[in-house]
Amino acid sequence: MKLTDYLSEDLIAGDIAVATKDAAVAALTGRLADAGLVADRAAFVAAVHRREAEGTTGIGDGIAIPHGKSDAITRPAVAFARVPAGVDWDSLDGEPARLVFLIGVPEAAAGDEHLRILALLSRRLIDPGYRAELLAAPTSRRLYDLFAQIAG
Repeated sequence: MKLTDYLSEDLIAGDIAVATKDAAVAALTGRLADAGLVADRAAFVAAVHRREAEGTTGIGDGIAIPHGKSDAITRPAVAFARVPAGVDWDSLDGEPARLVFLIGVPEAAAGDEHLRILALLSRRLIDPGYRAELLAAPTSRRLYDLFAQIAG
């Protein structure tokens, strides 16, 4: 299994300028919807907000991995954006999130798929050199190539 099984180049938003985590979630949900993966944006965003209310998905080191389980999304998918200025995500280390991965999974696939995607990301994102490469990548194509390295 590879991250690129869930994340295609059109799901990479590149750099976005947002002031809040809600705006980041909305922007990435829009990316998923534009790719035909979200049938009901409001329902999916509500699922992400419900999960966020349970505890922050800002894991530290400038990373946030918000996620939602909802039948508003048609298949497991990941959208990604960089937030160069950072956005407050109530991260465990107090640092703003600059790398944001939005995971969406249908209710039926929620358990296994969601955990597999989180595991894939977590194993690779602990490497500070890899995070630096993500922050420095000049194009969406380069970001995609970096994501293609994530496999488990």
